Amino acid sequence: MSIRTTFVSLVLVSSVAALAGCGGDAGGGDASSAADGKHPLIGAHAPDFSGNSVNGKGRVSVKASSGKVLIVDFWATWCEPCKKSFPKLQDLFVKYKASGMDMIAVSEDDENSGIADFGNTFGSKFPLMWDDGKAVAGKWQPKSMPSTFIVDKNGIVRFVHLGYHDGEEAEIEKEVKSLL
Repeated sequence: MSIRTTFVSLVLVSSVAALAGCGGDAGGGDASSAADGKHPLIGAHAPDFSGNSVNGKGRVSVKASSGKVLIVDFWATWCEPCKKSFPKLQDLFVKYKASGMDMIAVSEDDENSGIADFGNTFGSKFPLMWDDGKAVAGKWQPKSMPSTFIVDKNGIVRFVHLGYHDGEEAEIEKEVKSLL
């Protein structure tokens, strides 16, 4: 194999890995349920975390959402599928907040500049938290951006969506409704 062929192969592999890591639309959605156990947190207690929101929504924590269905969404400002999922998550938040659903969006950006602007651009009314140092991600293990975790009223992770594809919000809504 020539050096040029090796270089081209590495570039292709890197490009595919980058798309998959962001949860690109090419097969990007992967919902897991308690029955299939694809993600190690399914069926386990949601790891607690707390922090200040970067968009003026106060302090957030998993523990503060006890007794509610909680969506924890890991995302990044550079993630194209996140730009599609945010308005859909906002719609779910507005629709089910009064019924006992809560949401925390955790940014995995390297810096916190631009996070609040991203939220404003995509209409998020739910708290946005920056995972400085990626300690929260270390506990939750998001495998792509976005990664959406649905936690029941008892604090157990019941569903995980890795990546995002158009129409996936219908499945997330069905799962949320089943837990309310």
